Amino acid sequence: MTTAHSPTASPPPLAQVGAIAWVRKNLLSNWFNTLLTIILVLVLGRTLMGFLSWATTQARWQLIPANLALFFIGRYPVGQMWRIWSVLALISALGGLSWGVLARNVPQLFSRTTLLLFGLVGAIAVLMPTPVPFKILLLAIEGLVLATAWGGRMTGHRIPKLGQWLAFAWSLSFLIVWWLIAGGLGLTPVGTSNWGGLMLTVFMAVVSILLCFPLGILLALGRQSNLPVIRALSVGFIEVVRGVPLIALLFVGSNMIPLFLPANIRPNLVVRAIIGLTLFSSAYLAENVRGGLQSIPRGQTEAANALGLNPGLTTGLIVLPQALKVSIPAMVGQFISLLQDTTLVSILGLFDLLGISRTILANPQFIGRYAEAYIFIGIIYWVFCYAMSVGSRQIEKQLNTEH
Repeated sequence: MTTAHSPTASPPPLAQVGAIAWVRKNLLSNWFNTLLTIILVLVLGRTLMGFLSWATTQARWQLIPANLALFFIGRYPVGQMWRIWSVLALISALGGLSWGVLARNVPQLFSRTTLLLFGLVGAIAVLMPTPVPFKILLLAIEGLVLATAWGGRMTGHRIPKLGQWLAFAWSLSFLIVWWLIAGGLGLTPVGTSNWGGLMLTVFMAVVSILLCFPLGILLALGRQSNLPVIRALSVGFIEVVRGVPLIALLFVGSNMIPLFLPANIRPNLVVRAIIGLTLFSSAYLAENVRGGLQSIPRGQTEAANALGLNPGLTTGLIVLPQALKVSIPAMVGQFISLLQDTTLVSILGLFDLLGISRTILANPQFIGRYAEAYIFIGIIYWVFCYAMSVGSRQIEKQLNTEH
């Protein structure tokens, strides 16, 4: 009788893990990928070495510390700087409190990545070429964020309904911020002609976002309406605004808005720019929200009707919250674009972050130092845009939009 021998089982392949295994699998998997990787490494390495050589030998970075106040607050009176620090402290406290309340159920509030990030921000604050009192204030504000976040987390566990008051607190803070920056009611008035730099950029972006959000929702609902007049008006507004460049809309708003107002009312350039930015962004935001509305299954509306809800309650309680949750990535992308679009207001004579940079570069001492100035403001824009992106991902994670 012939005995059948089973083939010797070979041991399973060893799992390769680590950076070297990843490089072999993704960058050096065959001759073409290896060649492409080598070419890219040489090009990027040469570019990086050239930039480092320029940054350490030819660049004149003195432009930044010499004009740091102009970059951040423009021509705001130096004697009223305490008002800007008060605004920054108020926003930091509310931001930390909101962070702590919203993350009260997270197992670990201060993760290793968060602590490293705060440590990096603290190091940058210490190394910045600013007077020592300013460095101390920056570190104090960073500590205020951490302290209020911890306090919000503790208070949120004891008072679960505290989060419902956050929206009211932020709304009230807007009025306080306006009063502190603009003055009046006991404070020295500071005209918008003296606003500038990062402060003006952030102010216009935040106000435009707050105004275009409800207007965009109303336009999206109007475009979905069954009433022909409302639908036609909404469609007309959206298509006309989206068909006009923002720069043209800013020019039209700057010159034509006063024509529709009484002779004794002349809004300043900041208000006109905000109106133009709001109208432009609301049209695009309406389409983002409309896409979210169309993604909601029809069964949701039918189930609400079966429960006896009228169309208004169905939209407000069932359809719209789900549509907004789905539209978060698109809406945040629009808000980031709005922040970047504020650079166009410099053509109206406003000294936003880009406009104040052009003013600085007109100084004979810094003529031709475009690269240093634009790299610096580019980093500032990137930090704010990336922060908005991170916040968007955290909101999506909290709302479980990925499931």
